[in-house]
Amino acid sequence: MASTVAFSSVGAQAGLIQKPRNQGVASYAGLKTSSSVSFGSESPFLGRNASLRASVTPRIVPKAKSGSQISPQASYKVAVLGAAGGIGQPLGLLIKMSPLVSELHLYDIANVKGVAADLSHCNSPAQVLDFTGPSELANCLKGVDVVVIPAGVPRKPGMTRDDLFNINASIVKSLVEAVAENCPEAFIHIISNPVNSTVPIAAEVLKQKGVYNPKKLFGVTTLDVVRANTFVAQKKNLKLIDVDVPVVGGHAGITILPLLSKTRPSVTFTEEETEELTKRIQNAGTEVVEAKAGAGSATLSMAYAAARFVESSLRALAGDPDVYECTFIQSEVTDLPFFASRVKLGKNGVESVVSADFEGVTEYEAKALEALKAELKGSIEKGIAFANKQQEAAASV
Repeated sequence: MASTVAFSSVGAQAGLIQKPRNQGVASYAGLKTSSSVSFGSESPFLGRNASLRASVTPRIVPKAKSGSQISPQASYKVAVLGAAGGIGQPLGLLIKMSPLVSELHLYDIANVKGVAADLSHCNSPAQVLDFTGPSELANCLKGVDVVVIPAGVPRKPGMTRDDLFNINASIVKSLVEAVAENCPEAFIHIISNPVNSTVPIAAEVLKQKGVYNPKKLFGVTTLDVVRANTFVAQKKNLKLIDVDVPVVGGHAGITILPLLSKTRPSVTFTEEETEELTKRIQNAGTEVVEAKAGAGSATLSMAYAAARFVESSLRALAGDPDVYECTFIQSEVTDLPFFASRVKLGKNGVESVVSADFEGVTEYEAKALEALKAELKGSIEKGIAFANKQQEAAASV
């Protein structure tokens, strides 16, 4: 039974919200790194879905002369903070493959020089530079266009995302302070868990520094989309590259809500399938943690998903007019201050929120949307309270 949920948004008030057109991000070029890169029609990250790739591959020219043409020149600087970790290393490799990256800055508190040396041997255009410890963080960030933050401790068996909070909250706070001071105009991608709390922490830090731009702060929830696409394709015997499932809410447990009714290509699910798939997508992180039996958490799939979001950001910065991704941002889609939903990305960050995903959701999805709000609200408030308490403590010293 279909049910319509009422949502308001800043985008709606500004006339920005729009439905995705039948074209989107042109494809990831992979290992093609010549100066005249032609982006292929398929992408290991972006697939062939109507909202995630161009229906016609654009001809790439040195300088953009229209909204559908982008420069192939490797001209963007990307910094990965936490580059020697389980996510950071494979993420660095995937970003190194992008023909849009001129410099890849790798930062960590230790063991990053070897990672940088290893990656520097790959014959793709990006120059790899390493930075070790707080004394080198400022130089790592100067002039950077996109900052990706996977730094922090991973989940272990029996550990919830809340258990990660005290350690990772402090790490994110200190790193975002450095971002605010050295590259305040950069896109900031927060991966460090719990994302439902670390993104609000980052927002408060940026506000305190007077450089907060909500259009450029992103919680990377792409892994939830990647998992949803994979599980749905397996369940329904679909060609994986064609599948796109929007995932909204947050990035932990029941706050993760795949809108299966909005799956493209259109497909029907029984009530049992809907419940089974939703729970598997929500608990997929735990599935990996338990499978690794103490040896780590979801690092490879997270790196893949983060690289997809980085690539989408770079395409948007380069002028691609049809870049859509789900991400956790400051939002007025619900009564919560932050919420994950599909957005259109542009040169200045979030251009609009896609409202169509929330129209005519099923009764199951409508109830789940209401049910997730209390937990998500608590996580957001926890992050804001942490940031404010830290500021008060610093002011009293």
